[in-house]
Amino acid sequence: MSAGARGVLFDLDGVLIDSEGLWYRASQRVLADFGVSVTKEVYAREWVSLGRGSEYAVRTFGLPVTPEELKRRRAPIVRDLVVAEAQLMPGALAALERLSAAYPLALATNSAGEIVHPLFDRLGIRRFFRDVIVKERYAKPKPAPDAFLAAAAALSLPPSSCAVIEDAEKGVVAAHAAGARCIVVPNEWTRGNDFGTADVVVTSLDDVTVALVSDVLRNGA
Repeated sequence: MSAGARGVLFDLDGVLIDSEGLWYRASQRVLADFGVSVTKEVYAREWVSLGRGSEYAVRTFGLPVTPEELKRRRAPIVRDLVVAEAQLMPGALAALERLSAAYPLALATNSAGEIVHPLFDRLGIRRFFRDVIVKERYAKPKPAPDAFLAAAAALSLPPSSCAVIEDAEKGVVAAHAAGARCIVVPNEWTRGNDFGTADVVVTSLDDVTVALVSDVLRNGA
């Protein structure tokens, strides 16, 4: 199968952009309204790695709101912080340039379009992607497989012909459930995650080469 018949699906937060700290700040602001806070370690585990942070906060602190309401209150804070302050991760631009020359790329993120689209415009990276799958375009967020299924469909490819680039346990679980291959690039928020179902774990985006993606997809065929 030629490279043109394969694809690469990128996660956003923590993979392409350095934004997890901004999401943490936004969550802390919302939790402060209820007189509570969480450590970075707890946030990294419950929000970033497992994707159940709002549910955890409501249950653990007995908050008088639903998880959905907590997310709704956080949304404009996250939007303002990420759109204005988030920067590309080290090696992200070079990775996008080399991989887009060999494979069609799609983004598959739990973030909303009101964050992603202006951010992509500011950073100038929209040109690398065939499609940008934001949370409004599928039903259930990661760790459900919906984002990656939608992204693979946007490339007119089966998930098994796609390599996912992820940083967090919930994304690896989602990629595996979708039937895609998965390359993990951990960051400071996710280095202690369980990456047991990933195909490869690398130390930086500089390691995510065309040859590596080709090997991962070939071994999974």
